[in-house]
Parts: sequence; C-alpha cells; structure tokens
Amino acid sequence: MANYFVGDIQGCFDELTLLLDKVAFNPSKDCLWAVGDLVARGAGSLETLRFFKSLSGSAKVVLGNHDLHLLAIHGKLKRANPKDHLTALLAADDINNIIDWLRLQPLYQDWPEKRLIMTHAGVPPNWDLTTLRNEADLVSQALKSENYLQDLISEMYTNSVDEFHTGLTALEKQIYCINALTRMRYLKADGRLDFDCKSPLHDRDNDALVPWFIQASKLPDDYTVVFGHWAAIMGQTHLANRQALDTGCCWGEHLTLWHLESNQKIIQSKLKDVNRS
Repeated sequence: MANYFVGDIQGCFDELTLLLDKVAFNPSKDCLWAVGDLVARGAGSLETLRFFKSLSGSAKVVLGNHDLHLLAIHGKLKRANPKDHLTALLAADDINNIIDWLRLQPLYQDWPEKRLIMTHAGVPPNWDLTTLRNEADLVSQALKSENYLQDLISEMYTNSVDEFHTGLTALEKQIYCINALTRMRYLKADGRLDFDCKSPLHDRDNDALVPWFIQASKLPDDYTVVFGHWAAIMGQTHLANRQALDTGCCWGEHLTLWHLESNQKIIQSKLKDVNRS
C-alpha cells in the first residue's frame, strides 16, 4: 500500500489524472491524501469532487478555504468569483449530494502511527495535539448541523478573530480554528494571525512577520505536518517535518504529489489550454 499526498488541486483535474497515472495509483490498495482546496480556479472542480467522493475509504481529505467558500456560494450566502470555474459544478444534478459529502470532511487528518498531521494551512504553534483535535472537531460538528450555513458559514468571514485565548466565545473559537487551519501563513510578533501577506519568505514586506512553521511548536517534535495553501513558497520550508505541497498549479506552475513511503515528490506541470480535452 502506498500513501500519496497531493497539494492544492483547485479544480486542475486533468493535471491530477496525469499525476496519478505517473505513479500508477490504485485505489484498491493505495490511499490519496488531499490538503484541501479541491475546487476553484481550474476547469475541473466538478470532476475533482466527484473523483474524491468516489474513492471513499481510499482518500483522506481536509477542507481548505476555497472548499468552505463553496459551501457559502451553494448556500446563497456569497457570489462566485468570476475567476473561479464553478458554473458546471453548481449546475450539476448531484450538487446537493456533493455538498453534503464535502461538509462531512474534517479540518485535519491525524495519523498517530506515522506521527503525521494534515491540515490545509498548518497548525498554530501554540496548539498542542489535544487542542487541535478538540477545536477542529467542534467545527466539524457545526458543519454537520442542519443550520451550518446560518450558525457558522455566514459568520466565518472576519479577520477580527486572529488569536486564540480562553476569553473567546464558542463561535469565536470556531472562527479562529477556521482562520488558522485554512488561512494561516505568517504570524505577527505577538503570535496573532496575519491575513494580508502572501509573499514568499524572501520577499515579505514586514520583517516582523514570521512563517508559522518556523515558530516553536507545541506539537511533538517527531510529528510531521503536511499542508498546502501557500503557493508562493513553492513547497520550500527547509524543514523535513513540515511538508508544503501547494506549488501553484492553478497559477501556471505545477501540481505536487508526495509519496510518503519513499519521501519522493512527483510533479505535473500545468497543461496549456490548447491541450485540454
């Protein structure tokens, strides 16, 4: 059995298919882990979601910020960005089943035997495993509720909840969890989340900002964190136990697959539009 971890697909389904062909991915014996942002800028968001839904136990997915945003768009809380290619997805006859499947996906995947955690954007340095599990599980419970749109999705669009402390309300803790696990890149000097800077490490405009993954972490030292979300760093953390897999396929770069057992990365470059089927 092989375990493959794939970076932000963002609807680049043709590239995903070619990438899986390169490793002869077999869902009857292999497992495909996805760091979130299955949908958005690529032309194949519908195909991507249908594919992962069909894999059932052969896939492990976490939600990214674009996936959560899709819930808001489908729920008529937000309008789709014209730059996203969601028309076919939203018009699909199985869209309701897809949405119901999507909101059952967690914000983290924990594999204690392999000492590995996967989230979309990372894990806040001041969170230990217990805090991560407890807070993310509460968000998952809220997403499974019949009132998830009104009670959570409609409330999550705020930058004001940028630090975690005991004084937060239950809803604020859920919003922080979403902000941290699906939007985090840089932290401010006091540990608060920065929502503005997306630049690569050598080009940030504020030296006081620190990438979350180089901060001292409360996770066990032997735990690996697998994440995406940050295309600008192109997979470079310079840390063996922090695996960044977003390499900007939807922006014209490439899609990255990490084979856990061999610690090898396989890539598929973005296809030109003229070559698409």
